[in-house]
Amino acid sequence: MVTNSAVDWVCPKSKLPLVFFAEQGFYLCPGSRLRYRVEAGIPVLLVEEAEELAAAEVERLMATHRGD
Repeated sequence: MVTNSAVDWVCPKSKLPLVFFAEQGFYLCPGSRLRYRVEAGIPVLLVEEAEELAAAEVERLMATHRGD
Protein backbone atom coordinates (compact mmCIF):
# COMPACT_ATOMS: atom_id res chain seq x y z
CA MET A 1 0.00 0.00 0.00
CA VAL A 2 1.15 3.54 -0.72
CA THR A 3 2.20 5.63 2.24
CA ASN A 4 2.75 9.33 2.57
CA SER A 5 6.41 8.87 3.53
CA ALA A 6 7.89 8.97 0.01
CA VAL A 7 5.53 11.43 -1.67
CA ASP A 8 3.64 14.46 -0.41
CA TRP A 9 0.40 14.23 -2.36
CA VAL A 10 -1.77 17.30 -2.85
CA CYS A 11 -5.42 17.63 -3.77
CA PRO A 12 -5.81 18.40 -7.47
CA LYS A 13 -8.78 20.66 -6.67
CA SER A 14 -7.55 22.71 -3.69
CA LYS A 15 -3.78 22.15 -4.05
CA LEU A 16 -3.67 21.50 -0.29
CA PRO A 17 -1.78 18.53 1.21
CA LEU A 18 -3.70 15.26 1.49
CA VAL A 19 -4.00 13.31 4.72
CA PHE A 20 -3.47 9.56 4.40
CA PHE A 21 -5.70 7.19 6.35
CA ALA A 22 -3.65 4.01 6.12
CA GLU A 23 -6.03 1.76 8.03
CA GLN A 24 -9.00 2.71 5.83
CA GLY A 25 -6.91 3.03 2.67
CA PHE A 26 -7.78 6.50 1.38
CA TYR A 27 -6.53 10.07 1.15
CA LEU A 28 -8.56 13.02 2.40
CA CYS A 29 -8.38 16.71 1.59
CA PRO A 30 -9.89 18.59 4.54
CA GLY A 31 -10.07 21.80 2.47
CA SER A 32 -12.11 20.47 -0.44
CA ARG A 33 -13.70 17.68 1.64
CA LEU A 34 -12.80 15.14 -1.04
CA ARG A 35 -11.91 11.52 -0.27
CA TYR A 36 -9.65 9.82 -2.82
CA ARG A 37 -9.61 6.04 -2.99
CA VAL A 38 -6.50 3.90 -3.40
CA GLU A 39 -6.62 1.07 -5.96
CA ALA A 40 -3.92 -1.59 -6.04
CA GLY A 41 -1.70 0.70 -3.96
CA ILE A 42 -2.12 3.67 -6.30
CA PRO A 43 -4.04 6.82 -5.26
CA VAL A 44 -6.79 7.75 -7.72
CA LEU A 45 -6.39 11.54 -7.64
CA LEU A 46 -9.15 12.45 -10.06
CA VAL A 47 -11.59 15.07 -8.77
CA GLU A 48 -14.44 13.57 -10.79
CA GLU A 49 -13.83 10.17 -9.14
CA ALA A 50 -13.42 11.47 -5.58
CA GLU A 51 -16.20 11.34 -3.01
CA GLU A 52 -17.26 14.63 -1.44
CA LEU A 53 -17.87 14.25 2.29
CA ALA A 54 -20.05 16.29 4.61
CA ALA A 55 -18.20 18.80 6.78
CA ALA A 56 -19.13 16.89 9.95
CA GLU A 57 -17.65 13.66 8.53
CA VAL A 58 -14.39 15.44 7.64
CA GLU A 59 -14.21 16.85 11.18
CA ARG A 60 -14.82 13.40 12.65
CA LEU A 61 -12.15 11.79 10.48
CA MET A 62 -9.60 14.49 11.23
CA ALA A 63 -10.27 14.19 14.97
CA THR A 64 -9.62 10.44 14.84
CA HIS A 65 -6.51 10.97 12.70
CA ARG A 66 -5.03 13.43 15.21
CA GLY A 67 -6.06 11.22 18.09
CA ASP A 68 -8.37 13.85 19.62
